[in-house]
Amino acid sequence: MSRPRVGVAVLTMGNRPAELRALLDSVAKQREPAARVVVVGHGSPLPELPDGMVGVELAENLGLPTGRNIAMATLREAGDVDVLVDLDDDGLLIEADVFTRLADLYEADPRLGIVSFRIADETGFTQRRHVPRLRAGDPMQRGYVTTFLGGGHGLSMRMLDEIGGWPDAFFFTHEETDLAWRALDADWKILYEPELVLQHPRTSPARHAVYYRMTARNRVWMARRHLSALLVPVYLGTWILLTIARTRSPAGLRAWFGGFAEGVRTPCGERRPMRWRTVWRMTRLGRPPVV
Repeated sequence: MSRPRVGVAVLTMGNRPAELRALLDSVAKQREPAARVVVVGHGSPLPELPDGMVGVELAENLGLPTGRNIAMATLREAGDVDVLVDLDDDGLLIEADVFTRLADLYEADPRLGIVSFRIADETGFTQRRHVPRLRAGDPMQRGYVTTFLGGGHGLSMRMLDEIGGWPDAFFFTHEETDLAWRALDADWKILYEPELVLQHPRTSPARHAVYYRMTARNRVWMARRHLSALLVPVYLGTWILLTIARTRSPAGLRAWFGGFAEGVRTPCGERRPMRWRTVWRMTRLGRPPVV
């Protein structure tokens, strides 16, 4: 197998130009350079990009999954990328060997589909929600998992050719898990590698006004798309109870249940329930698709 070639996709809203520049500088400083870098602007003009980087300007914000799909298609046009790396525009690669180590991982295992980076703030702290497993006490615990982090990750282009790209209609939240479940059901592996770090400011997803509605709607869509009729009520019932227990904002709770109802009544896309073999595999990995 030839050395995997890395391509990079960055989405930006145009409201963090200094952070975007710092991220692109950190990409350019990688010891093993990216074969291609694509920056997609969501409804805002792009700044002048470093030489060799490709910019795509969209007239409006079409959502994270669509932006990533557009970046993926742009990378595919060149035909010289084996691994796609998605990075948040306010992230930073603090080490210069990230692409080298990532290519090593893909070179060693042809069934490696997804590599999830560790997200850490400037002090090195990793929030619990950024560890893609239920037992998140030790963010340095490496291993195979059932989902991955959207802010920094690698995706096998061969895997994407097989399972398809991001779910456009999701717009924001749970698009990673939807893709992860499809990958697992096609027998690809998902690795959490804490030594690959994307530095990112400590934030809360609830800062986005649409967070509660989109979270609930997309969770229902995901269950309807990928779970058997037996597991759908178990999975959604679990998340109703968890949301009631965890949510302190009455307005947030109302928005969540509004999104839940929207997810029930609106089209969710193609339904293709995962195999019971995949359910068992996820259970052995520590997160069965009921929570």
